[in-house]
Amino acid sequence: MASEVAARRDAKTLVRSPSGLRMVPAHRGLASPFGLEEPPWVPDKECPRCMQCDAKFDFLTRKHHCRRCGKCFCDKCCGRKVPLRRMCFVDPVRQCARCALVSLREADFYDTQLKVLLSGAAFLVTLGGARPEPMVCRLSSDQRFLLLDGDRHRELEVARIAGVQVLAEGGPAAGGSARATGMSLQYVARGAEDVAQLRLAAREDSSTGRRQSTAWLVAMHKAAKLLCESRDQ
Repeated sequence: MASEVAARRDAKTLVRSPSGLRMVPAHRGLASPFGLEEPPWVPDKECPRCMQCDAKFDFLTRKHHCRRCGKCFCDKCCGRKVPLRRMCFVDPVRQCARCALVSLREADFYDTQLKVLLSGAAFLVTLGGARPEPMVCRLSSDQRFLLLDGDRHRELEVARIAGVQVLAEGGPAAGGSARATGMSLQYVARGAEDVAQLRLAAREDSSTGRRQSTAWLVAMHKAAKLLCESRDQ
């Protein structure tokens, strides 16, 4: 039964949009909370000039739409094709210079940090006012749930995370070189109105375990930023 549920979560379908081929979840409700919807394109009649350099479009200067922001640009300002994983494009797609830089920065999350979150790490987990218990925390393969496994199994919907604070030696991490030692997550459970708290504390069992936990915390902090961006779109 568990394998059937996992298979449904991971089911994908190939679709063609005006922007290119996309490999999207078979059901919209199974979409990754980190994803972005394709933007509406600025109508051709509303952009006689490049929205970056103001070059006038004509027979030689053709207009192109950035697949990430949907604005109109000339080939000089929108000639680069880069991966856009948050919109599930199969191949690199045309983006303006500004959007291309953002997408390239996000590529590190998908190529490196996402793998860390999927692999998981060991923490002492405190749920609400309960006593801390050792659990392995990892991201589900469809990126929609935080899975907590110890003496019991818990699943928290990533989309319901309301806030994240990284904790470092001496208190909340405010930048610098302080080592991340834990994380406080605020979330709203389905059917609840109050914000609950989940606290993760890195275990000190071994140097390998500490490194893995620290890497997971850093990756989760980046994931939380992407989550906020998806909500603000």
